[in-house]
Amino acid sequence: MSDLPTQKESLPICVQVCQHRTCRKQGANEVLTALQAFPTPNVTVTASGCLGQCGNGPMVLVLPEMVWYCRVSPQEIPRLVEQHLLGGQRVKKMLYYRFHPHG
Repeated sequence: MSDLPTQKESLPICVQVCQHRTCRKQGANEVLTALQAFPTPNVTVTASGCLGQCGNGPMVLVLPEMVWYCRVSPQEIPRLVEQHLLGGQRVKKMLYYRFHPHG
C-alpha cells in the first residue's frame, strides 16, 4: 500500500460563482454568500468574472471537474454542498444543459 494521496484527494476543488452584471442581477452575490457560509474541506469558493453564459445565471462552475450549474438559487446551495462537494455526486436538476445535455 502506498501513502501517496489519490488523485481525487490531491486536487483541490474550486467553485467559481460568476459575479458579472447579468448573473449579479439574477442573485449571484447571494449564491456566493450562501456557498461561503458552508466551509467545506478541500474546497475554495471564489467570485469570478463573466463565465460567458449570460442569461442562464447565476452560473456556478466546479473545477477541475468542469461541472456547470445554471440558475442556481441560494436555497439550493445546501444540496449542492452535501451532494456534490461532499458526496461526489452531481446535482442533475441543476446541471447546465449546454455542457451536460444528458444530465
